[in-house]
Amino acid sequence: MEPTLSTDQEAIALNEEATSTGLSSEQYQRKMQRRKEVQEQRLAERSHQKGLIIVNTGTGKGKTTAALGMVLRSLGHGYKVAIVQFIKGAWEPAEKTVFEPWTTGETPLLEFHAMGEGFTWETQDRERDIQKAQEAWQKALSFITNPKFKLVLLDEVNIALKLGYLQIDEILAGLEQKPDESHVILTGRGAPAALIERADLVTEMTLVKHPFREQGVKAQAGIEF
Repeated sequence: MEPTLSTDQEAIALNEEATSTGLSSEQYQRKMQRRKEVQEQRLAERSHQKGLIIVNTGTGKGKTTAALGMVLRSLGHGYKVAIVQFIKGAWEPAEKTVFEPWTTGETPLLEFHAMGEGFTWETQDRERDIQKAQEAWQKALSFITNPKFKLVLLDEVNIALKLGYLQIDEILAGLEQKPDESHVILTGRGAPAALIERADLVTEMTLVKHPFREQGVKAQAGIEF
């Protein structure tokens, strides 16, 4: 007897079979009908809900951008969100313009704190960099432990960990204090193995080509800022 495929495995197999050549319209329709049934079963099997620890890492572009997409989605649902930047010292101007409506008013949905002062080659003061990173972590922890905040973004915290400004044990202990239903996103290249192990969702952006490196193209409005 052949082993029974899981719904995930069957979904992958059906996707691959549907792209094969030589299928008649009737065969394709049957496979897609079965694919729909499998998808409905997969959704029914996954009824659990929980707050997630999300890591965006890797050498490729888009780690913070992807996180800001989740921020925008959460704001659209009316959730309260906090962003703490660990390295950068300010919003990119275009992002500030887009998010500004959520940061004003009597009860703003979005709190933004740029706690960094730039990359270490810009500050040239390691002790101050460590101090600012520690201050950023304490600010972040105040949001992580506050049940009013549905989503907390720790932008480029992975870089602060990689540079030794923060200790991974301290971060992991702080993440354990978050409410069950809240989400935390940690971005930046070089995420430590212990953080990846603890996270629920990890995405690694892989650099394949970059115009700055290969073509000498400078940062451009709408793409980098």
